[in-house]
This record gives sequence, structure tokens and C-alpha cells, in this order.
Amino acid sequence: MKRYKILVAALCLSLALSSCKKVLDNVDQGNAVADQIFNDSTLAVLNLNYLYNSNLPDWAGNTGGAISNPGGISEETYNDNKFFRGTLTNSDVTDITTGSNVNNNYGKIRYINTFIRDVNSGTMPQGTKNRMISQALFLRAFRYFDMVRLYGGVPLVLTPLEAVGTEAKDAALLPRNKTSECIAQIVADLDSGIKYLPKKWAGSSDWGRITAGAAAALKGRVLLTWASPQFITEGVSDPSNPASIPQRWEDAYIANTQAVTLLSSNGFGLNASYENMWFTEVNNPEAVFVTGYNNLTTDSRRNNGYDVATRPSYLGTSGGSNQPTWDMVKAYPMKDGKKPGDPTSAYTFSNDTYYKNRDPRFDKTIAYNGCTWNIIGNQNYRLWTYFYNPDLSKPTVFSTSEPKASGTGFYCRKAIDPNVLQSNVQYSGTDWMEIRYAEVLLNLAECAAATGRSSEAYDNLKLIRKRAGIEVGANGLYGLDIGMTNVQLINAVMYERQIEFAFEGKRFWDLRRRKLFSSVLNGKVRTGIQLNIKAGAPTSLSVSPFAGRDGLTVDQATPFFTLSVKNMDTGYTISWKEEYYFFGIPIASIANNPKLLQNKGWGGTFDPLQ
Repeated sequence: MKRYKILVAALCLSLALSSCKKVLDNVDQGNAVADQIFNDSTLAVLNLNYLYNSNLPDWAGNTGGAISNPGGISEETYNDNKFFRGTLTNSDVTDITTGSNVNNNYGKIRYINTFIRDVNSGTMPQGTKNRMISQALFLRAFRYFDMVRLYGGVPLVLTPLEAVGTEAKDAALLPRNKTSECIAQIVADLDSGIKYLPKKWAGSSDWGRITAGAAAALKGRVLLTWASPQFITEGVSDPSNPASIPQRWEDAYIANTQAVTLLSSNGFGLNASYENMWFTEVNNPEAVFVTGYNNLTTDSRRNNGYDVATRPSYLGTSGGSNQPTWDMVKAYPMKDGKKPGDPTSAYTFSNDTYYKNRDPRFDKTIAYNGCTWNIIGNQNYRLWTYFYNPDLSKPTVFSTSEPKASGTGFYCRKAIDPNVLQSNVQYSGTDWMEIRYAEVLLNLAECAAATGRSSEAYDNLKLIRKRAGIEVGANGLYGLDIGMTNVQLINAVMYERQIEFAFEGKRFWDLRRRKLFSSVLNGKVRTGIQLNIKAGAPTSLSVSPFAGRDGLTVDQATPFFTLSVKNMDTGYTISWKEEYYFFGIPIASIANNPKLLQNKGWGGTFDPLQ
């Protein structure tokens, strides 16, 4: 089905002008200037759409920088990278590049600032100006927050700088602002959105535009991050006694309370389905800040790329990425909400039958050997990832049952559209939710726990677990422990985020802002599994072309496999370094602007905690 998204109605002004001749009947199109464009709301909106298209994040929150695969820099998936090898240099995270390029952060911020200036100079009604400028300010805040959480304070550029001449070049050599100054500016930009933007846009044609609730939600995320240990302490934070500045947590609590109130009173909330929330076309209640995609094949196409890259490659795509690790598979709770191996759980966990009695989100996220996966329009498709003996006379020689089988033994099935046929999967139109309502609830839960509001933290955790389908339990706590301390509640929130947002790019940022890499991952390796067929297995499993194997249930097939764990990180253990909590300023950026001071920990004097 064709999916229309307002944000791709015009990707740039040049395309837009050709489709709006009636508006331009009395304008010299060869000499259209800002005062002509920004006196007309139709043309101004097309420019605003260009800002959206240039700044909205891609899947997993990818903003086009160094952190393009956050799942691979956590225990979710395997990715060989410098972050985990401990070999990162101060030229590897180049998101602060200050050269003149429309595609880098400051190039995009320049376009945003120019738009704000020109809208202010135009003659549109003030209410129209306020709505347009507030959307641009949101995008500017999003850009600056992306850099601040990487480096700490960065130069704040709030007006378009002159581009020509020696004096202009010298004026553009700006020093870094303090981190606190950047946070204050980001919050001010978002406050404009809270004040002037609609709480909900009236028409479905505006679906995907920033709302007051989205601005409040991003403000809540920003202040939660600012209150977190990453921005509080030097050295390794003790997870059992995290550092804290109480006023920051109180500010974050107030901001996230405002976000929940704004959103819930205007039709936003948890989607009824954890599995299918990605496929709600328009007015998805879960989608607070969303990047809209379509399945067009024309010049107006905006296809998401995630689906084709993630589903099994042997189905005829270039996919197979985002493969869950064994570590992530084991992390899921049991269906009563207790962790695997918890003696208080009603369910026993076993490596061999890891798929049984798990949190319902497990089957909606993890595709495993023998599972039924509604994919390529086939509700009964069976996934197989095991190894067998192609030559029965060589019982120790194994080959994958499917070509290009998963390296970890698992695939990610979250947000994979079951109705898209393989021939069209490259044109998937599934939207990306950068902020969804569940995150706002958990942001508030964490702030509530940090400020001693335990019952509120419990309430929000229970809402998430109830929607997930976890058993309510005799005490009505959905598997949560009774009487948790504030620190225990924060840990419970972090665990819930790990499961709820699996493969959504959130885990890396959570580990970083809570300074948990050292305690959670350092010295370890990520693992996968290999399932080898046993001697005596039925021919339906052991002899290609495996006719009849789909007639076996997972429980019937499981006894015929031997599960072995294999290391994915080979030749090293994870070695995240303390200085990575704020990355170094690239050497090329400092050469381009000598006023950029290097961060402490990277040979410089700039303190990102200030």
C-alpha cells in the first residue's frame, strides 16, 4: 500500500518550485530571494520540509555520525570496532567537523539558522512564524544534543555566520561553550516548541511534524542525560552508589512529568501491540518523535533500509545484520517478569530450551532456530539456523542448513514488516520512532526513582510490563521485586530499557550516560551459539533438502541438536576506556579552528563536566 508522508512531499526547494507554479506566477523564478519565499507560507513550509529531511535520524537513531551502529557497540549484536578494542583515537569520532559542508552538523545548523532568520524577516502572520521557527529550533536542539553527548560543550552558533572574506573566517573561529551553556540553550530551544507548537496537528497530512509533546519529551531526555553519571563525575562511577546532583534530577523529573502530561492528554500513549506498533500508518499513539518513510519507487521515495538489511540474507536480500548475541537472548526475563535463573521465578531456564516461557517480547524480537516467523507474506514460515552433516560418512564435518546463516544463531525480527514480499523489501516504508511513548514513561520512572518517588517509578514500570504481556503476579507487580531501594529501582529501569528498546539504538547511550561499560562489559566477550545436528536425528532435519522438517515443533526438533557457545569477539576482550565517555576533538577540527580546546583525558584542558 502506498504510504504518504508530508515530510517527503518536497525534499528540497528546487524540487518544490517546479510543482508550485501557481504560487510563483508573479515571481521571477530565476531570481527568487528570501523575502519572496518567506512571505509565502507554502514556500516556507517547503524549506522547512527540507530541514526535516536533512536532520531527522535514521533507524537506531543514526544521525549520520560515527555512532552509526549503536547495537554493535553494546552487548546486543556483534560488531568489531575500535570502541571495544580500546584503540580509539581522537580522529575517529568526527561529528564535530567544522569544515564548510552542508552534510555535517554545523552545515546543517547553518541551514537551520538561516531558515530562522529568514522566517523572522518575512511577512507571514506571527503565529505561523512561531510554529515554523519552533520546529526549526527543535531540530537545532536535536543536532546540538547529539554533539554534546559525544564531546561535552561545543561552539554554540545561533545565527548564520558570514561565509566570505578573511574577517568572516576569523569570526567563525569560535571557542567551545561550556557543557552547561549548551544544555541551557538546548532547553531554551525546546521550550519554544512546548510554547508554540500544536499539542497535536489537526490533519493526517501533517503526521510526523514536531508537536509540543515531542519538544517536551526531548527536553526530558536531555535533562535526564544531564543528570546522569556521565555528566557528573570523573573516574568510574560505582553503579551501586551512582553520583548525583539532586537539582538536576529534580529538573529532569519535572520535564518528564510535563512530557507525559502533554502527550497523554492529547491522544499519545502505549500502542496496544508491542509487535505491530511499527506498522501503524498514521497517528500511531506511540510515535512521539518519528521519521516517516514510504514505499515509493519514484524520485519521491524515502525507503527505510533497515528491513532489507536485517531480515535473513538467504531469503534473497543483502541482509542478515543486527544479529542478536547469545548474551542478549539470555537477558530476557521469564514470562513472570523474573530474570532467568531467579529462584523466585515460577519458570526454570535452560540453555537448551532458552526459548520457552520467556517474556512475550522475546518472541516478538528474537528469531531463533525452528521458530515460526510471519515473514514474506507467509504466516507459517519456519526459520532454521542449525548445522548438519552434508556427508553422513563424516559425522564431525558440519555445514549450515541455510546459505549465509546467522553468525550468532539468531536474527532480529523487531519491526520487520511481515507483509512485504522479498522482491519489494528494499522499498519498505516502516517508520522509525526516535522517541516513543514507552521511553518517556521510562525516563520519568528513572527520574522518579532518583528523586525518591518510588511508587511513581513502580507505576510506570508496571505500565510497560503490562503492555508487554508479562504475568501480573499475585502481588500485582508484574515480576518486579517488592520494596526496592532507589538504586535498585534505577537498576530495574535500566534492565527494562534493555529489553523494551532492544535493537533500537538506545542501549549504547544508556550504558554511556550511566557509565556502565566498565562494570557491565569490560573484560568480557560477546557470544553466539552453534546448533549441531546429533547422530540419529530424523532425515527431515539431517538430510538436505530437509523435506518435512517444518512439520516438527521446536520442542520436537530441539533434542536432536547440541548447543555450543562461541566467542564473537576473537583475540581480545572488551576494553572500553574511561576517556570514551567524552570523545576527543578530531585533530583536523582543531587544525581548522585552533580555538577548539581538546578534552581532558585526550591531552587537553577542556572540562566537559562544566
